[in-house]
Amino acid sequence: MLLTCNLYVHAQTTKHEVRAVWLTTIGGLDWPHRYSYNGNGTDAQKQELRMILDKYKEAGINTVLLQTRIRGTVIYPSMYEPWDGCLSGKPGISPGYDALQFAIDECHQRGMEIHAWVVTMPVGKWNGKGCSQLRKRFPKLIKKIGDEGFMNPEDQQTARYLADMCEEITQNYDIDGIHLDYIRYPETWKLKVSKPQGRQYITNIVRAIHDKVKQLKPWVKMSCSPIGKFDDLSRYWSHGWNAYSKGCQDAQGWLRDGLMDELFPMMYFKGEQFYPFAIDWAEQSHGKIVAPGLGIYFLSPREGNWELSTITQEMEVLRQYGLGHTYFRGKFLTDDTKGIFSFAKRFCPTPSLIPPMTWENVTPPTPPTTLKIQGNSLTWGGSINKSDAPYILYNVYSSNQCPVDINNGKNLIATRLTSTQLNFSKSIEGKYFAVTAMDRYGNESAPLQSNQPTITQVPIAQLLSCDGYQVELPEKGSVLDADMVSIETLQGKMVTLKPYQGKTANVGDVKEGFYVMKSVNKKGKTHRLGFFMIKRHK
Repeated sequence: MLLTCNLYVHAQTTKHEVRAVWLTTIGGLDWPHRYSYNGNGTDAQKQELRMILDKYKEAGINTVLLQTRIRGTVIYPSMYEPWDGCLSGKPGISPGYDALQFAIDECHQRGMEIHAWVVTMPVGKWNGKGCSQLRKRFPKLIKKIGDEGFMNPEDQQTARYLADMCEEITQNYDIDGIHLDYIRYPETWKLKVSKPQGRQYITNIVRAIHDKVKQLKPWVKMSCSPIGKFDDLSRYWSHGWNAYSKGCQDAQGWLRDGLMDELFPMMYFKGEQFYPFAIDWAEQSHGKIVAPGLGIYFLSPREGNWELSTITQEMEVLRQYGLGHTYFRGKFLTDDTKGIFSFAKRFCPTPSLIPPMTWENVTPPTPPTTLKIQGNSLTWGGSINKSDAPYILYNVYSSNQCPVDINNGKNLIATRLTSTQLNFSKSIEGKYFAVTAMDRYGNESAPLQSNQPTITQVPIAQLLSCDGYQVELPEKGSVLDADMVSIETLQGKMVTLKPYQGKTANVGDVKEGFYVMKSVNKKGKTHRLGFFMIKRHK
């Protein structure tokens, strides 16, 4: 219990943490639930995605893994593969809009990264649209297992083809990552080469994709979803299902060698099949990002009927070890299955930034300029971009203290803004702000601090007379039972306590400045009496 409490305190102050979700499009499992064809249903389909993304943001999500290549089919206009039927209801038929571009725009508006989730080896039913077209184009490339088709990882054409597809996505879209799924041998593949040779075949594919993507946009993150247990551990057996020995995925080696920036291991387990293997990922991260996938679908009575505490305890331990977390899959999160959405909001009460890619670039952009506060609007001048990234993003921090501590995750209020203005629906009176510029690698500039509190005018009735040494005390009236007054800064820091007696209080021991006076009763409850300024004539 003590561990949980300590971790939950930490939960509220985490500045850098990946909080991701897999958004599945195959069969419209997570989205969409209505077809769009020749313009009919397009608005409803778009609105549904907006609502889903709003829920994700409410749960603290900062990374969306959108299934983009499904089974030899895609959700964007491609020169390589046909449209998947999840959008229009008919494979090969356009839904009337570019779903990938729309999702990118909507995610970026909400301060989220979006990664194109590319399913690699499986290409669907043998006679399905995607598989049949690939078989016609590459007669010897696709292998049949049961009634499914799979790209042959031992054929060099697989690496070239997948690299070309990922190059197309990276070239044409402002994505934040390429996320490779099923980048391994199929479970039922009869391996005829040695395990080391098999791992080399898979690594060759990863390297080919990495080189194409990074040559175009080095800030685009390379990631994959390996099998959740990397390999057998000295004290814990993986039960024959692991990334390294079974699937020939050298995922930890890919991190070490710079072929991957981020991993999302599919850790849909619990107990001793989860915790030791999660710690192994943390210890072998090589300074890169790891955000294990959590099987929240097991919360459903139809799947595993897990208790919510199974998942929440896993989340707490992942945070303890500096790991992120990823939900599989989106619908179980937004449906609040067993209360997981409600917990996520408590676990992630403030936004978080994705850890910077310091292994790619460490040069921060220049800070913003000319921070202004007007009413309930914050504006600033843009940074001069000197990094390799195409444009600069902005993060906003706020607190009652000046300067604002940008290392405290509690103070982070807005992330990855593309504009130089932030509007508030509530009053920002008495707040200090800091704004940083951030490049696409996640490097932050020094903060631009607001030097004054945002109180621009105090009502005359609340101004208390002060000659620099004595400040007037308002009459208590019949409702105040206070016997002390608190002298505080405008940021809420108490300077001193004075007796609430007579007509004035001595403030000769308080330095010059602008203060607020509050009454304090025996129970510690306070009530604002007014503002006053101490200024002494010399």
